[in-house]
Amino acid sequence: MARKKMRSQLDAIDQINITPLLDLTFMLLIVFMITTPLMENGIDVTPPTMNADKLQTEKTMRNLTITRDGSLTLEKLPVSRDLLLQELQKIKQNDPDAVLLLRADGSREYKEVIEVMRIIRDSGFKNVQLVTLSDGQEQ
Repeated sequence: MARKKMRSQLDAIDQINITPLLDLTFMLLIVFMITTPLMENGIDVTPPTMNADKLQTEKTMRNLTITRDGSLTLEKLPVSRDLLLQELQKIKQNDPDAVLLLRADGSREYKEVIEVMRIIRDSGFKNVQLVTLSDGQEQ
């Protein structure tokens, strides 16, 4: 008889009901899933506004292009590689804040672009931008 009583107590321990624990877990999961998207990230700040029409670039843009056949044009005028350094130095002396936009045809070798960039560096230009195409639009 004592054995039966002990056996029934062991069976009760083996069959602990975890349903309330699962209910609590799922309830917490639902609460977090609902409240997380509602939480704001960061601090509420009103950024300053600016009229884009009044924005003017003070720096002038100069265009240097390496064409498909490998020739160079500076501001749509053909220039030889020998005279490029002198022309760029003149531009730099007249307008020290000028920005040079370098466009190169995609069929030209990387080596040619590097050679032109060396000439640009030797001329004293610090602000050089490479123009590329992104989704068919020039950037």
